[in-house]
Amino acid sequence: MTPDARVTVRVPAKINLQLSVGLVRPDGYHDLISVFQAVGLFDDVVATAADGDQPVVTVEGEGVDDVPTDGSNLAVRAALALAERTGVRPAVRLHLRKGIPVAGGMAGGSADAAGALVACDALWGTGLSRDELGELAAGLGADVPFALMGGTAVGAGTGTRLTAALARGRYHWVFALAEEGLSTPSVYAEFDRLEVGSIRPEPRVSDQLMEALRAGEPVRLGRALSNDLQLAALSLRPRLQLTLDVGEEYGALGALVSGSGPTCAFLATDEEHALDLAVALSSSGVCRTVRRADGPVSGARVLADDPT
Repeated sequence: MTPDARVTVRVPAKINLQLSVGLVRPDGYHDLISVFQAVGLFDDVVATAADGDQPVVTVEGEGVDDVPTDGSNLAVRAALALAERTGVRPAVRLHLRKGIPVAGGMAGGSADAAGALVACDALWGTGLSRDELGELAAGLGADVPFALMGGTAVGAGTGTRLTAALARGRYHWVFALAEEGLSTPSVYAEFDRLEVGSIRPEPRVSDQLMEALRAGEPVRLGRALSNDLQLAALSLRPRLQLTLDVGEEYGALGALVSGSGPTCAFLATDEEHALDLAVALSSSGVCRTVRRADGPVSGARVLADDPT
């Protein structure tokens, strides 16, 4: 590694096509079944050789004031985990270029952690396999292994045990971004409050959803989208229902809160319909801004040429 060494890794956002949540366990976690799809909104993680004994983080892009730059940042934790595993001194500067909404339920922090693992592995020449990086990722958070993997996959347990899913075709998504973020812990706490005294079945994969993916049929996929955290997110942010209503009014094949929210996701018929949906949502005043993206896309990957 030379002093001017630099590696840039691009990592996608995710959407949960299905998120089934079990009741809280004694350890405070929930058993999950999640069907993930990686979509074309990206963070870039730029790793540069640095002096010192601790990773240093800088951030640019929308929502940077809400991204920590201390040891609580998942990218920092990822670099430290890799350094501990491989015996390398964790001297690295991590610059995060944010294109994934912050605190938007699309796993931007997890994407940064996955990007940091891949970038530092390449920068330091530690040579871990993707499976070995996946083991480290699983210790960092439920969505981090999928950010490494990308595509479409089923996650079990706490979401970290992944199996690639057969998904034909490309899907056109529109995302309505809210004025304020929602913290994942607060949404799970609200879920637990709403479910007190309930008897819930064990989370399981939706046959209807998997059949729609195998067939590559967006209409069937739209009908099969589901998120057990949606009621909790709506309880904390009732205005999100207006956003969902507008998308459905303008013909979205499916509409749901993405993960823990507050971003709302809409499945469009094609690229033209996605543009119409985006315009309708933008002009309705029910969201801060709108993004469009296709999926599935690949997971964390090193860019041969840094675009900046």
